[in-house]
Amino acid sequence: MNKNIFVVGFMLFAIFFGAGNLIFPPALGLSSGHFFWPAIFGFVITGIGLPLIGVIAGSIEEKGYRVSLSKIHPVFAIVLLVAISLTIGPLFAIPRTAATSFEMGITPIFDTNSSMALFIFSLIYFVIVFYLSFNSSKMVDKVGAILTPLLLISITALIIKAFFSLGGEAPVAGDTAVYSSAGTSFGKGFVEGYLTMDAIAAIAFSLIVITAIKSKGVTRETGLFKQTIYAGVIAALALGFIYISLGWIGNHMNVSAETLKELNDNGQNIGTYLLTTAAQLAFGEFGKYLIGIIVALACLTTATGLIVSVSEFFHEIIPKISYKWFVTIFTLVSFILSNQGLTTVIKGSLPVLLVLYPIAITAVLLIVLAKYVGTPRIAQQLSVALVTIISLISVVNQMGWAKIGFIQQLPLSTYQMEWIPFAIVGFIIGFIIGKVKNQAPITYS
Repeated sequence: MNKNIFVVGFMLFAIFFGAGNLIFPPALGLSSGHFFWPAIFGFVITGIGLPLIGVIAGSIEEKGYRVSLSKIHPVFAIVLLVAISLTIGPLFAIPRTAATSFEMGITPIFDTNSSMALFIFSLIYFVIVFYLSFNSSKMVDKVGAILTPLLLISITALIIKAFFSLGGEAPVAGDTAVYSSAGTSFGKGFVEGYLTMDAIAAIAFSLIVITAIKSKGVTRETGLFKQTIYAGVIAALALGFIYISLGWIGNHMNVSAETLKELNDNGQNIGTYLLTTAAQLAFGEFGKYLIGIIVALACLTTATGLIVSVSEFFHEIIPKISYKWFVTIFTLVSFILSNQGLTTVIKGSLPVLLVLYPIAITAVLLIVLAKYVGTPRIAQQLSVALVTIISLISVVNQMGWAKIGFIQQLPLSTYQMEWIPFAIVGFIIGFIIGKVKNQAPITYS
């Protein structure tokens, strides 16, 4: 490996190292109890592995997923990219940055979680986001370049100190009703990894990522695809260390039933509470303020970057509406939704992610497979169509909107992966149909 691969690897790490994602591993650690390891392994697959596969798959086609997905079907490409952009943008991810900032930066300092305090904070927060996004300021990149290392240093110090402080503690009991076996715990962790939204973000931002990699001197001729894989492994190892360590901390922090009830009653997220408490354990009373402020500022830069990216994307596909109008609309929507509170925003995103993730995973893996195996278009289309249908039905059943009994009888339904056999069967049937009809295989530039 040359020096450039390490530079690109740490750049990929910085892209996926989101402040908001830090709250999920400790919460999973607390809930999974004695089945922590299978649960965190499932989380790492969807929270780290799939995003990096997504970036790698994005380097297959010169112009990224806009072209790769269009080869499955042009309408499918637009619909999926719009759905992903709205999810990682104004509907869920951007409101989550504000709500996370409030719970980690304001609640510990001012000891309040009131709706009025959240309204005032989010108003100020999104005024700043709007100003930075509206003027396409480069200042955000400079601030982010400072805050990301600060956040990384703080989290690493927190992890080291917590290991010494909690090393003698036994794992907590966890939620034994949900995490009752290694298999179900793996499946639960796999789905919890959806909440990071990084796998679908990798699809939306793949072209930006690949362009950034090319700026380091890597070209298709000098092995863009191969070097992206090497860089991805470096980023995965760094992210894996942080996520697993934070999960381990949550798995060894005893939180009383009274505290959990109080958090639930107040609508406060358990992940933010655990991270703030761990910071206080590591750095004393000052620690929770330090890490809360850094996370809040890091979330601010993330929100601005998302507003800019999503607004530019929608302006590109709907040029009649200006970029600045999209910035205005998306900032306003994000402000309104952020006032639901962090717990509500996360719960609201789950049904959407349970539909989007299987579709996105299937599409990405089909693109990678087609690079090496001559694949008729109908094989990709049938596989994606079946996964879409079964994912929608599964979510309707899981959310209790309608009782659909046969879903629970499907293979892998215990692990919430019942869509996988349909993806495989759809591909095989489509492959046979394509061969019978002599359909030309998909090719990439």
